[in-house]
Amino acid sequence: MKWQLLLVEDDIEIARVVRDTFLREGYGVTWATTGLEGWEDFQSHPYDLVLVDLMLPEMDGLTLCQNIRWKSDVPIIIISARKEDEDKVEGLHLGADDYLAKPFSLAELKARVESQLRRWRRYQGVPDVDHKTTFTNGLTVDLNNEQIFLQNEEIYLTQKEFALFNVMVQNPQRVFSKSELYQHVWQQADAEGLQTVTVHVKGLREKLNDPVKTPHFIQTVWGKGYRFIGERL
Repeated sequence: MKWQLLLVEDDIEIARVVRDTFLREGYGVTWATTGLEGWEDFQSHPYDLVLVDLMLPEMDGLTLCQNIRWKSDVPIIIISARKEDEDKVEGLHLGADDYLAKPFSLAELKARVESQLRRWRRYQGVPDVDHKTTFTNGLTVDLNNEQIFLQNEEIYLTQKEFALFNVMVQNPQRVFSKSELYQHVWQQADAEGLQTVTVHVKGLREKLNDPVKTPHFIQTVWGKGYRFIGERL
């Protein structure tokens, strides 16, 4: 099996050495030089493990880790020159599985990658779970087929509406700021499109017959953002 790695590193010398090392070991390697490019690559292709630097242009490594973890359980290893404990703790808190400080030996990096991939292989061996989930008030969400049903009738969402709903459904009760949702769904590093998020959430609510004041599914947390509050059956 040829494991597919995503390497997100803006230091050209380090990236080339890491990429060439894993290519010689038989891995497939995609190299991105910015956080935003890495996020776009991750959205476009399946990967078995992601290597992320923290100090990246366009989108920092912590934000990238957070976006990836909201979407997937794929192993993430942070490789960074920032050695402060708070950086390590925040990276692990946001979903990274390991943290390797620069400078590091290639032998140690390979060992950590292999260790994470062994765990990932065991995890992948677990039978697929049914991603069709039913909630109170007549809502059924089928993540595999990207379908939503209300009272057994399909609700047709736009691609962006489904992406917004998807990330909230997969992270229930977590409050997402408009900025986080904009970066995650629109794949842009700035947050100038916050009104766009507001408009799409309004559209979602209308299609789901979800009143703002007494919501069943999407709750506004004033001053913070939105969260999914649907109760599973």
